[in-house]
Amino acid sequence: MTATTVVHLLRHGEVDNPDRILYGRLPDFHLSATGSRMADLAAGWFEGRDVAAVYSSPLERAQETAAPLAERTGLDVRLDARLIESGNRLEGRRVSARSLRTDPAVLRHLYNPFRPSWGESYREIADRMVAVIKAVRKEAWGREAVCVSHQLPIWTARRAAERRRLWHRPDRRQCNLASVTSLTFEDQRLVSVGYTEPAAGLYGEGPQVPGA
Repeated sequence: MTATTVVHLLRHGEVDNPDRILYGRLPDFHLSATGSRMADLAAGWFEGRDVAAVYSSPLERAQETAAPLAERTGLDVRLDARLIESGNRLEGRRVSARSLRTDPAVLRHLYNPFRPSWGESYREIADRMVAVIKAVRKEAWGREAVCVSHQLPIWTARRAAERRRLWHRPDRRQCNLASVTSLTFEDQRLVSVGYTEPAAGLYGEGPQVPGA
């Protein structure tokens, strides 16, 4: 008998980042008030679903996004380092369109957009995300699971699942704040990829940092 399993990749909500720096894996970046509302809306979207497991990136913003869902489901949030934000040599900087053109400290990392040269390679991101998805799918076999992660890891995992090339234009990612990318499997075969934005009504209420 075929088992249908769904692994949902939930991006964290908006982060309190008034200085608009590229925070990457830096500690102590938490959800804003709007981000907490986004997390609540995302948790509500899972209401009535047969969620068997909740996993999260170890970064604070991801754990805070997972918390309302854990409360609703009664499940513990388990941390998995494979869900963490992508490594980025530019984290801690204010990266703007101007700095991408003129700042030598930034420019020296931009020589290969196909890897990319400024951070963890797309292949490394894909490999760790595929590994955690397979492990979570096995655990939640025949049910559903949620993994809270970050924009680039989620988008890279989706492109890998759909067998598309991993390099891409960052401004064309379909992975908004508190969005849900759903991978549906029949046994071990991917049969569909879904996407929804439970918190879309809150977009535009505060600043966003691309790729966070």
